[in-house]
Amino acid sequence: MNELNSTNYDISFSDGVITFKNINTTIGFVRYNEEAEVEYIFVNPIFRRKGLAKKLLSIVEEKTKIEPTPQDPISPLGERLFKTNK
Repeated sequence: MNELNSTNYDISFSDGVITFKNINTTIGFVRYNEEAEVEYIFVNPIFRRKGLAKKLLSIVEEKTKIEPTPQDPISPLGERLFKTNK
């Protein structure tokens, strides 16, 4: 599969949600609050392991000026993401 870059998808912003999507599907999204607590983060399995979750978290940090943290409870997969993001 070809590398995914920001020209292959659109980024949409709504209140507390950032979404990556292309013409066919939602690639990933993150839902967060004003304190940069991440309630939910998802990347479509087809597009995983391309750095998209980290990119979503970096956008959360840009918007809130706070390093994102997970809300409890968090899945084991989410725990790994936040441990490697630091």
